[in-house]
Amino acid sequence: MPDKLSRKARDLLARPVLASLATVSRDGTPQVTPLWIDVDGDDLMVNTARGRVKADNVQRDPHVAVTVLDPDNAYNVVVVRGTVIEVTRDGADEHIDHLANKYLGVTEYPNRRAGEERIMIRIRTDRIVMQPSDG
Repeated sequence: MPDKLSRKARDLLARPVLASLATVSRDGTPQVTPLWIDVDGDDLMVNTARGRVKADNVQRDPHVAVTVLDPDNAYNVVVVRGTVIEVTRDGADEHIDHLANKYLGVTEYPNRRAGEERIMIRIRTDRIVMQPSDG
């Protein structure tokens, strides 16, 4: 059963704060990418383009880790061990536009490349290692 995000963790994840996504490379080594993040229920949502290293890694091995660190308070941090439970094209273009609005304040993602296929990655929060408490 997945862990639940605290209210304070949700507050941090709602802000335009970069996350670090760790995936497992083909040779077993870790690969870490800073990226934009969103939440749907207790699942973490990220967006990328098909063919990128992180996209290939999660297709092969769904085990990931995510860290989100508050730039204003280093003790306000969310660390998750999770499993990618969905990789989909459905809604991915709208999702990257939503993230562009959250992070850049624009209505459309400005860095689209011709022929790029966006994918949305859903991460189940199997174990929340650290998060701010509500107390």
